[in-house]
Amino acid sequence: MSDESDPEVASDGGTATGGDGVNRDSRLTEQYERIRQRRRRRAIASVGLVTFVLFVFVQGLSATELLDGDFTWEHFGTSLRNYFPTTTFGPGVPFLDLGQYTAFIIDRNLLFDPEIASLLLEGRFYTFFFEELGMFAIFGQAGITLAMGVVGTIMGFPFALMFGVLGSERVTPFPFNFIFRGSMSFIRAIPALVWTLIFIPLAGLGPAAATFAIAFDTIGNLGRLFVDELEEIADGPIEAMETTGASKPQTIVFGMLSQVKTSFIAWTLYILEINVRIAVTVGVYGAGGLGQVVESQQGLLNWTEVMATLLCIFVLIITVELFSQRLRSRLRSDDEVMGLKELITGFPRRMAESVMK
Repeated sequence: MSDESDPEVASDGGTATGGDGVNRDSRLTEQYERIRQRRRRRAIASVGLVTFVLFVFVQGLSATELLDGDFTWEHFGTSLRNYFPTTTFGPGVPFLDLGQYTAFIIDRNLLFDPEIASLLLEGRFYTFFFEELGMFAIFGQAGITLAMGVVGTIMGFPFALMFGVLGSERVTPFPFNFIFRGSMSFIRAIPALVWTLIFIPLAGLGPAAATFAIAFDTIGNLGRLFVDELEEIADGPIEAMETTGASKPQTIVFGMLSQVKTSFIAWTLYILEINVRIAVTVGVYGAGGLGQVVESQQGLLNWTEVMATLLCIFVLIITVELFSQRLRSRLRSDDEVMGLKELITGFPRRMAESVMK
């Protein structure tokens, strides 16, 4: 027979599109169509999601009265100018008068207490550390705010670790682990400010009540982060220890916690940064520290003093973040250890390199 009469041979000498060729082309066509449909569904879903977000956004604008548009921008601008005192230089050139900020910071001991510092200058180290307990007091009002954040974090850490470990399904079987998860959810549902109000009958309105509140807040937030880390660990080391006959506590400590030790420390430092910010917030409501200074000066309409205190808060927060960042960096073995001098003197260079990336 000729090639033309053979249905299995194409006119160009190859195989016809029947048989396996037909099935292969059909599968490719079906796969291509599935890909097109999948992309079409994703596009429709994306448009629907964006539409829903915009709808929720508009509803939120209405609920927060932002659609009313009744804003007094002129009054707002005038109020902002009260935060920035000016003076003149030379032929009437205005510039920001930083001297007023500095005078208030020194007068109220916002960042530094000279009386406590004099103990160090006089060499009375025992009095400074063990009688006056001046490690935080030397930093004035900023030291009180910092102490609330640090002590609250330290007090809440062991409970966060316990709740975090027992809340993991790898340690406590479902549904008993939800007893601890639910407890942490309950703690997180109540803001730190409300916890402060709850502890006022116990410790009075001041730094003590705020510290208890921050500790409770740490249990809920840090414990949740610990649970999430434990849920993501590898099963290999745990199974290896179980096959050797290790007990449950040994498996938890050496098979689970050993894998997340670095992450736990990093998350604790991150929560410390948040707790210092919370200490400022609760201070505004009378718990002491820089937050209380802001509240008192605002009540007296001393806007320049308010701005000076806000600058101190900025310095405190940035300092805590730099300290936390350096500690987290040392936890990573692949990072080069940087000294304090290099950290400060090399900041402009690192900032320029970051901008150029």
